[in-house]
Amino acid sequence: MNSPQRERRWTTVAVAGALLAAVGAGVATPALAADRPAGGAGSVAALRPAAPLDRGALAKTIADLPSAGITGALVRADGRGGRWTGTAGADVPADARFRIGSISKVFTATVALQLAAERRLDLDGTVQQYLPGLLPAAYPPVTVGQLLDHTSGLPGGGGLTSGDGTESWFAEHRAQSWTPAQVVADAVRQPMGFAPGSAQQYNGINTFVAGMLIEKVTGRTFAQEVQTRIARPLGLRDTVVPDRDDVSLPGPHAPAFVDVPGPDGSRQRVDVTEQSPWPWAEGGMISSAADLDRFMTALLRGRLLPPAQQAELFRVPDVPNVRNRNCEIGPTAGHACFSKGLMSATLPNGLVVWGKTGSRPGYSDAVFATRDLSRRVVVSLNPTDTSGKEFPAMWRIVTTAFGSGQTYDAQPGPAGTR
Repeated sequence: MNSPQRERRWTTVAVAGALLAAVGAGVATPALAADRPAGGAGSVAALRPAAPLDRGALAKTIADLPSAGITGALVRADGRGGRWTGTAGADVPADARFRIGSISKVFTATVALQLAAERRLDLDGTVQQYLPGLLPAAYPPVTVGQLLDHTSGLPGGGGLTSGDGTESWFAEHRAQSWTPAQVVADAVRQPMGFAPGSAQQYNGINTFVAGMLIEKVTGRTFAQEVQTRIARPLGLRDTVVPDRDDVSLPGPHAPAFVDVPGPDGSRQRVDVTEQSPWPWAEGGMISSAADLDRFMTALLRGRLLPPAQQAELFRVPDVPNVRNRNCEIGPTAGHACFSKGLMSATLPNGLVVWGKTGSRPGYSDAVFATRDLSRRVVVSLNPTDTSGKEFPAMWRIVTTAFGSGQTYDAQPGPAGTR
């Protein structure tokens, strides 16, 4: 799970020009239908295929990397018009494995939706029914579906796993781990954020609880379920859920670092490639660009879910967004942008893409695709701090991959998601 600072700081994302002015002025957006496709997906712009792949433009997006705050970059774009893979940094293999952070949530949601299709998990059933005693008695009923689309109202993480939120704290505690029950118990000492189903607030505690539900109804570990249901059938050889105390990053990979203050006030670089995967079902998985592309392709083609559950991937609840700057862009600003598993974003050229971002200290990743799979992109950067300074570069790569003539003015903000 991400620390409170890590979640709060993600990115303020706004489209340049008139849209930026409208959002900044608080101009209301049109009312949207319940369970709407986010980002105006019914429009011609949203449904059209991505523009031809511009390999030269993509190469330019990483030409200045590594920079002072990014030691490496890996980009893979694929779809109609061919494939392009580029790296920056002397130690970045094209087939690198990396920690995918909150992209793990997509795997968790997929397993949960499969269990719903098998009638082993009821999306309208409550956490209190499946895991009695996990949530305080004063909490209202929270459904499984509300966990998956972040409308549960559960509080965010506490101080147990984040300390003071600094790079120094993480470097010192990078091998430490906690059980999912400890993480949830620490979080629910706080009151509910809002009535379940009334708003959307991206929150890693939702996915911790979802992972616990998966283990409860299957009698198997989350790692076993991902392996047998997703990784093995799709041939994802680089994709693993590490054991809680396994700090290694096996196979080819780029080193990851964070910069911490030294005794003399200078910045000292600490290698954090080896770190605890304690975020587990919420953010602890390891994968590669090729595996994430294959997973996203299979998921959007309907290979992993029956039609009823597949529809949940593209159904975004029509509720307000709470403290999540990812949802403050485009024609749906102020509204939810997460479905039961994916995030939707409307790019400056009107194209709607679906996917997820994720991060761990030393890693900042994204996987996005058009719904028709005419373009897919996977990005993995190696930032040296946890402030989100890499996000302008991240979104410049993403928008370029989808042929947008504009990019987002992405800046670290006081609220958001990873």
